[in-house]
Amino acid sequence: MTTQALEARAGRITEEMEKVAVLEGVTPEFVREGVAAGRIVIPKNKYRDREKICGIGTGLDIKVNGLMGTSSDRNDKAMEARKLRLLEECGANAFMDLSTGDDIDGMRKQSLDISNIAAGCVPVYQASVEAIAKHGSMVGMTSDELFNTLEKQCQEGMDFMAIHSALNWQVLNTLRKTSRTTDVVSRGGSFLTAWMFHNQKENPLYEEFDRLLEILKATDTVLSIGDAIRPGCNADSLDAAQMQGLMVAGELAKRALDAGVQVMIEGPGHVPLNQIATTMQMQKRLCHNVPYYILGFLATDVAPGYDNITGAIGGAFAGMHGADFLCYLTPAEHLGLPNEDDVRMGVRTTRIAADCANMLRRGGPSWNRSLAMSRARVARDPEAQIANSLVPGVVREKMAKEPDHNHCAACGDAKCPADVAAEFFGLA
Repeated sequence: MTTQALEARAGRITEEMEKVAVLEGVTPEFVREGVAAGRIVIPKNKYRDREKICGIGTGLDIKVNGLMGTSSDRNDKAMEARKLRLLEECGANAFMDLSTGDDIDGMRKQSLDISNIAAGCVPVYQASVEAIAKHGSMVGMTSDELFNTLEKQCQEGMDFMAIHSALNWQVLNTLRKTSRTTDVVSRGGSFLTAWMFHNQKENPLYEEFDRLLEILKATDTVLSIGDAIRPGCNADSLDAAQMQGLMVAGELAKRALDAGVQVMIEGPGHVPLNQIATTMQMQKRLCHNVPYYILGFLATDVAPGYDNITGAIGGAFAGMHGADFLCYLTPAEHLGLPNEDDVRMGVRTTRIAADCANMLRRGGPSWNRSLAMSRARVARDPEAQIANSLVPGVVREKMAKEPDHNHCAACGDAKCPADVAAEFFGLA
């Protein structure tokens, strides 16, 4: 039984590490060292074949994740297939199938079959739905039922999983003493909180963590330690409950690293701008510098309908301070389930946020593309401008509406400032 982490520590460079190195413009040895140290993860289940491989972590470009899946309110597998294809077409590096509707197994199989990017899920969702059907309530779920669901999803090919192991009685007792505005906003966290209080037992995902690691290790599924206690508003950011949960996550991250399981940490959604740097520094320090996967950040709570923009602002700041993986937010956040247009906008705005931070890697892919775009604008080369844009189709469409325009910033038919400067400096 081996994993990318164990291969890297043995000094071996895998095919996946080589692919990541080519995409990132770094050496395979750089990737190997990062994977060996736990600073980089490569989500690639050993039972799932696909062409697109990405690395997530320190020294690599920030990656973008999108969400899809059925629910009891919207059980349209065809729509979810369209949304998944849009995620990939718009440039997402990964997706998470969060289905809780009918035929969750069939939905997951469809998602894995039609996608060519990293696939994630949240096992407690399906386990809870099945417990309701079997026991009448999710609190009737047994530990074995939860772990059986988790193992089934690993064996079917899931590349990474959000698993809420960093929730235990110590964290909940801290929460009870904390004057939070929003208490528990994580869906998986709320399921497990209800289960713990009803059964008066420890969270099985924490108590049987070694069992969890063995399951993940068998398929090299990346563990994403879910943020069950994340703040649900800016007022709750960096409170005692969040810090307690982060310390538990750090403890578990170390155990995962020691076991040779690839691991990253899921982070909060709502963080004011002046606390983003501190949030990032705390996570990296307490969690052994493993990759940080964040849900936002949302730097204000009052922009429903535009939370894709709110998340992009916070995500760019987070990326500047070390975030590695951004989960998209759509205009439907806090309002309802996203449709295809919401998904498209969510991926595009989150990619912009990631690119703002990726630009700080001077000489990296984003820096080089930005430089090429600048040169194309000066040269008034429309095809090069289209090729170097994040959303080429939009640029091509807008240029086609003004075929006689010089496609420069705002000059219209006036003489281009670049030409004037070139004449002055004798470069024309």
